Amino acid sequence: MARTAKQACLILNGKSAQNPQLREAVTNLRERGHRIDVNVTWEQGDGARFAKQAGRHGVERLIVGGGDGTVHEVVNGLMELDRAQRPAIGVIPLGSANDLASSLEIPLEPQAALETALAAAPCWVDVPSLNDQYFINMVSGGFGAEITSSTPKTLKSLLGGGAYSLMGMLNAWRYKPYSGRLRWEGGECDVPLFLLAIGNGSQAGGGQRVAPAAKLNDGLVDVLIVRDYETLPGMKRMLDEFDAMDETISLPYSGEFIDYVQTSWLSFESDTALPLTLDGEFNHHARFEIRMNREALRLLAPASCVLL
Repeated sequence: MARTAKQACLILNGKSAQNPQLREAVTNLRERGHRIDVNVTWEQGDGARFAKQAGRHGVERLIVGGGDGTVHEVVNGLMELDRAQRPAIGVIPLGSANDLASSLEIPLEPQAALETALAAAPCWVDVPSLNDQYFINMVSGGFGAEITSSTPKTLKSLLGGGAYSLMGMLNAWRYKPYSGRLRWEGGECDVPLFLLAIGNGSQAGGGQRVAPAAKLNDGLVDVLIVRDYETLPGMKRMLDEFDAMDETISLPYSGEFIDYVQTSWLSFESDTALPLTLDGEFNHHARFEIRMNREALRLLAPASCVLL
C-alpha cells in the first residue's frame, strides 16, 4: 500500500506512553505501510530537543501526542530551526484541556487523530511570540491564567476541561484585577483587567471560545480585553456580554465590559507582574510584546477546520 507520509515522528508525552489505544493505533498504521518513529519525553525540554532533531534529520511530519503544554514545547523547539527545516506538525490530543486540537476539529480518538495527521495536507499558519517565547494557540492573562495554574492536576484528570469551569465559578468573585497599559495597532488603553486573552487560535480553558473570530493564518492576533466588573450585578452583565459574542461579531468591538480587537502586535506594561499562560504554560510578566511570525509552521488539520 502506498504511504501517505514517507516518514513521521511521534513525540509522545511520557505520561501517555502506555495508552493502549495509542499503542494499537501506531501498530495499525505501521502495518498499513507508514513509517512512524516514536520518541517519549522523560523531562522538561525533551519535546523541544526531539523536535529539533526531527527537523534536522529531514522528518516530514511531526506528530505530538499530549496536551497543549506538550504542543507548546515542541512548537518552541521547531521555531529554533530554519523555516525550511521545520516539519509539518500534527496533534494527537492526550491532555486534559486539548484546546488547540479541539478548535482544529482533530478527533479525540487516537487512531482517528493519527490518521488525520498522516493524511492531512499541510497548511501554513502563523506563530506569534510573547517576548522570547512562541505560542500557537492562546495567551491568557489575569483571571484565566490564575484558574489554569490553580486547578489541581487530580481535578483536571477527573473532569478534563470542566475542571477549569468549576474552579472559575469558585474563584471569580474573590478575584482582584490587574492594572496596566495595553497598546496595539490603532489603539491603547489603561484598564483594570479581569481577563486578557490573546488568540492566534480561538479557545482556552478547556473549551471556552474567547476569540471566536480568530484565524491561524490571517497575520493577526485576536485580543479580548475584559474589564473588572466591581459588583455582582456588573459581573452578571459582563457574563451576558461575553455569552453574546460569536464569530459574526463586528470588529473592533467595544462594550460595557469587553473590548475585542485584531492586531499584528500588542504591548503591555504594568508595575505588577501579570499572571499569564502561553498555551497552558504558566508564567508572569510585567512587560511584554506580542509579535507575529507569518506562515512560520505547517499544520496538519482536517480540511474542514474553521481556523484555517
